[in-house]
Amino acid sequence: MAEFTMPSLGADMDEGTLLEWLVGPGDLVHKGDPVAVVETAKSTIEVECFATGTMTELLVEPGTTVPVGTPLALIGPAEKRPPGRRTRKKGGSAEPSVPTEPATPAEFPSAPPGPAPAPAPAPSDAPQDGHAEAGPLIRHLAEQSGVHLETVHGSGPGGRVTRTDVEAAVAARAAPGPPRVRATPFARRLAAQLGVDLATVTGTGKESVVRAADVRRAAPGPAAPAPQELAGATPSGASAQRSSAARPSEGRAAGMRQAIAGLMTRANRDIPHYYLSTTVDMSAAMGRLHEHNRRSPVGERLLPAALLLKAAALGAREVPELNGFWTEDHFTPGEGIHLGVAVSLRGGGLVAPALHHADTLALPQLMNSLKDLVTRARAGRLRGSEVSEATITVTNLGDQGVETVFGVIHPPQVALVGFGKVVDRPCAVDGLLGVRPTVTATLSADHRATDGAVGARYLTAVSRLLQNPEQL
Repeated sequence: MAEFTMPSLGADMDEGTLLEWLVGPGDLVHKGDPVAVVETAKSTIEVECFATGTMTELLVEPGTTVPVGTPLALIGPAEKRPPGRRTRKKGGSAEPSVPTEPATPAEFPSAPPGPAPAPAPAPSDAPQDGHAEAGPLIRHLAEQSGVHLETVHGSGPGGRVTRTDVEAAVAARAAPGPPRVRATPFARRLAAQLGVDLATVTGTGKESVVRAADVRRAAPGPAAPAPQELAGATPSGASAQRSSAARPSEGRAAGMRQAIAGLMTRANRDIPHYYLSTTVDMSAAMGRLHEHNRRSPVGERLLPAALLLKAAALGAREVPELNGFWTEDHFTPGEGIHLGVAVSLRGGGLVAPALHHADTLALPQLMNSLKDLVTRARAGRLRGSEVSEATITVTNLGDQGVETVFGVIHPPQVALVGFGKVVDRPCAVDGLLGVRPTVTATLSADHRATDGAVGARYLTAVSRLLQNPEQL
């Protein structure tokens, strides 16, 4: 019997909040399957299973905050699973097994009590080309309730269908009326707290989904404070609800800022940084980029960031002393080049999820992976492996107009690469003065793991690669 524990999703994580289980007791899971959604100070993350087996018991209820290392569930052998159970597959989908007998309520403790559900419609009535992201328990509940998941709009992370969505579909079918407003679960809770009718709110999320910010904008302004509130007394009633509802986003931003501050303070205190920089001639690289984009559809065009990231990854392959971790007073090489990419979040703060095996990705593939990673980072849909497995980090502030950036190493990594804006500068080439596009590449490295000579070799490799883009 193995324990599935609250993972450490970064050096700055001490605890996490379990938001949602994506599996239930008796479900067969495979290594790498997303099994739970966890909220940290920085983001909401889908956590993958570390082993293959059967989920025998869930130990922590959703909404509970626990320290890193706390057992969340028990995983048993994978040889047997109860009739009617679903097999968890990579990507979050489930493959139904052939039941030998009807499932009883005891097998699915999260199923709602009450009268027996209506029989499911015949399979021929179900949409054939739809697909819905939902956990095994939710799929079972939908089957029992006669709800086709393909017709349900998911309000959970990444569009996942939740129990609330299924119950709403059942209620809507039983009592026809105005269509259910599409909104995130937090927006619904916030609307109830603030007394906002969701039907009057215009959603600004994807497919017009109502978000918490939309609810706040639609909320009525606060009433004049009572004398006891001006005196510092604890607010009560609707005022207390409004006050508590206004805090989550502010608290989340403050928590992220505090986590970043703590990590960077430790990094500056404990890591003896050394810094190097070089100016790279980008004439050949930009010429190749423009030629590729001229021949490609808009959706397949590359940004300079793709060239810079690929050069950083290949440079780490050539100089592996900078690709890894400083732990227990020694250097441990990384297993692969997993490039952490610093992403600024719209609400403030940043995360640095990993592009796995970035050195092996072709430029178009790397560009697509980068777009996907940034989109999911800002939507709070990262995977646990993406926030905990980076072996070297890159920060690129060129799109902000910055020409030079020296970053702080993200422990336990031993190096951080910085790129600025590609700008035209006068330079001497073959004895002649001309104007060429250049970029400033910098390196912040851990003096415990390497010396300046190793860092210099790395920047030289990056410069050579960018000046010979056919090698990228």
